[in-house]
Order: sequence, then structure tokens, then C-alpha cells
Amino acid sequence: MIKIILEDFSSIEYNRSALHPLQTWEWGEARKKTGVDILRLSDGKNVFQLTIHKIPKTDYKIGYLPRSVFPSKTLLDFLSDYGKKNKIIFFKIEPNKEKLEVKNQKSKFKLKSQKLIESKHPLFPKWTQVLDLNKSEDELLKSFHSKTRYNIRLAEKKGVVIKEMSNNEGFEIFSKLYFDTCKRQKYFGHSPKYHKIIWESLKKDIAHILIAFYNNIPLASYELFYFKKTFYYPYGGTSTEYRNLMASNLLMWEAIKLGKKLGADKFDMWGSLGPNYDTTDPWSGFTRFKEGYNTKFTEFIGSYDLVVNPILYKIYNAVYSLREIYLKFKR
Repeated sequence: MIKIILEDFSSIEYNRSALHPLQTWEWGEARKKTGVDILRLSDGKNVFQLTIHKIPKTDYKIGYLPRSVFPSKTLLDFLSDYGKKNKIIFFKIEPNKEKLEVKNQKSKFKLKSQKLIESKHPLFPKWTQVLDLNKSEDELLKSFHSKTRYNIRLAEKKGVVIKEMSNNEGFEIFSKLYFDTCKRQKYFGHSPKYHKIIWESLKKDIAHILIAFYNNIPLASYELFYFKKTFYYPYGGTSTEYRNLMASNLLMWEAIKLGKKLGADKFDMWGSLGPNYDTTDPWSGFTRFKEGYNTKFTEFIGSYDLVVNPILYKIYNAVYSLREIYLKFKR
């Protein structure tokens, strides 16, 4: 039986069942502050936190369930019924489930509901890279690609210094580097207000900020999440100054050491191209950068849409595709 979790529920108890930072109580509270509705559900064992997004100038909405456990047919039936009652066109579902964990998982997932189809517009990358943190620092360093090790030593030799600044001052430095990078790479990220809300909501127990300095000049910064023995690298930004100092290589090495210090068993790099990637792809640069740390390419089962209103779903996808074409040419 699926139950709706009310606002007075214990956040501590809720987080015991949450699987990923995007499923934590704190993340839900942050999203509410950004103007998004939250729906929290329980099947008696697992929790599921969905964001409900209003489509501008209409009464219709879209639901999103990121990085939860694998949804049961009971949950999918509940969502379908809930969607019909609340003018939700479809729910995008992106489970925190690796493809290799269960044989033929993709087919089994599709069979749970005839309305469930592979999404044409996934939000999470299908691939990530994961680093095993159970090795010693020496073992990890020796396992890195030789060029990565060289760049780490170069940054240290040239005087690059890494500081953890998990405070508001650190966030402001990170934010500037992040949005400068977005502008430079023509990436349409969330707004500064959004990131500020996320930071304020997660800074106590989940979010950490590392910054690389040279002569007190910030060159690169990461915002990192720690939750349930896993360290995550969702956001990063760099400066165009002193690129030859390889500050990002040393910053990632210090992030790995911070993850170990916090007690993480693995470091999830959040997103990547898959193995044998196209070197001309815009993502090839940071995919190769992460690969230098001897990470393991890891594939998730993918992104699926639980369609509630088939007609409006087709219209939505058509409009979405046109918008993507427009933004591509606008760049």
C-alpha cells in the first residue's frame, strides 16, 4: 500500500530510507523554496520523493522521480491514478539502479506498465564514472593515469593550495566560478538563486565546497555531496587564469581524499559519456578528465516516462524538441 508522507514526518527517519541526495528530506525542502511542489510517498519499506513542475500558462504539470529505488507496479499504478486526478501529463522516472545489477532489467522495468516508455529527453546522464575509495591513498594515487599523477604533482610544485570552505564565503567563490564556466561553455544551468537555496538547505550535513587557490586567487571549485557512504561531484567551476597550473587535477585528488575522510566507500562522478566515447563530443573533455583517476564506467538502466495523458504527452515532446532546436541555434 502506498501512503503519502505528511509534512510533520520525522526528517531523520525519512532519510534512513532515502537512497540518494536527491531523495533526502533536505533536498525536498530546498525544492519547495524554489517554487516546486513536493510529493513524498512510502511503500512501507522505501521512500519516494517526487517534484511536481507546473507547465507555464496551463493547468498541467509534470512529475519527476529521480534516483529512487526501482519502482514497483503498485507505485506506478498509484502515480498513474494520482496523475489523472491532478492534471499531471507524465512522470519522468530515473531510478538509482545500475544496468548490470539485474539481468535484462530494462525489459522487466518496461513490463511493469504498458504506459511506461523510454524517455526521449532524459535529465540524468545514463553513464557515470565511479571510484572505489576502499583503497589506501597510495594505492589510489598509483592507480591514476600517469598524466593525471604528473598534473597533480605539477600543481603542488607550483604552489596551488586546496582549501575546504564549506561556508557562505566558500559558496560565493564557488558560485562565481560555476556561473563563469556556464557562460563560457554556453551551458544553461539553474539560476544563482536556485544554487543558493540548495546550498543553504544542504550545507549542514550533505554539501561541501573545495576551492583551489594560487596566490589567493581562486582557480577552481567543486560543490560535493556526501550521503550514505557515497561521495558525489555534481557541480564544478573553473577560471581561465593560470590554466597551465593544473589546479583542477589537484582539486579532484583532494576531493577524493575528503571523500575517504568522511567515510565514503565510493565516489560517484555524477555524469559522463560511456566507454569508447566520441572524442569530438562536447562532454569528451570532462569524461577523459574523470577517467584519469582510474574510475569505473557505470551504466544506469536509464530514464523512463510514465504516461498519464498520451495526447498531451505527444504535444509536450514536440514542443520540447522545437525548444531544444531553438536553444541550439541560439548558442
